[in-house]
Amino acid sequence: MISISGKKGFRFAFSFLSILLVILIAVPLLRMILSADPEVMRSTIADREVMASIFLTLRCALWATIACAILGIPLAYLLARWNFPGKSLVQGLVDIPVMIPHTAAGIALLMVYGRNFFLGKTLNEIGLDFVGTETGISLAMAYVSLPFLVNAAKDGFLAVDPKLERVARTLGASPWQAFFRVSIPLAWRSILSGSIMMWARGISEFGAVIILTYHPMTAPILIWERFQAYGLKYAKPVAVLLILLCLLIFALLRWLAEPKKEM
Repeated sequence: MISISGKKGFRFAFSFLSILLVILIAVPLLRMILSADPEVMRSTIADREVMASIFLTLRCALWATIACAILGIPLAYLLARWNFPGKSLVQGLVDIPVMIPHTAAGIALLMVYGRNFFLGKTLNEIGLDFVGTETGISLAMAYVSLPFLVNAAKDGFLAVDPKLERVARTLGASPWQAFFRVSIPLAWRSILSGSIMMWARGISEFGAVIILTYHPMTAPILIWERFQAYGLKYAKPVAVLLILLCLLIFALLRWLAEPKKEM
């Protein structure tokens, strides 16, 4: 009998609970992957519509992540370093896209960027259209997933000792140089982790995208449409292919983001 009060008992209890959670996550995925018809999988891989939809999804989520990194990292630094009136309100606004139903987020975006509304009309006249375009897909993905990047980057900057930035300033570095040579290098793992989570969340987005941009179809919308039209047999291979690609990509990115132990 292992004593739960000792070191071995502690490790056993935590290992058991962790394994249980991993099983709960992995079993449905493994069940779906292993039950896929190999013949249907081959035809799915050869289906240009499927591959175009998957690469469209990956591409739009990546553009959304890059755009939000440019805008979100400065906001994360501001939230981590400075106190200002309305800071709690700003932090709440950053978190809201995670909390509200994403169909509601899609409607909110449509009410601003749709062709029947002032801003949408104005942007459309200069050639920037968000309805039924890749730009609209990226916008919807960015809106619902930006909290992952901003909050992770903020936590990364909070972990950086401000004294290090002040030392850089006393040695003649400008605020820009201190930010890019001290803050970013020390917080980059958190920023990368947040970016990975944002990209992943963008890939999986359905509600906001389908409201703003039904066509061209992203992979989640294609899966839903095939399930509605043809049933589980033809929707499942698309889901399996997307899961396998995402698992490969994100496992590699997570491996790159992990600190390497010295031998």
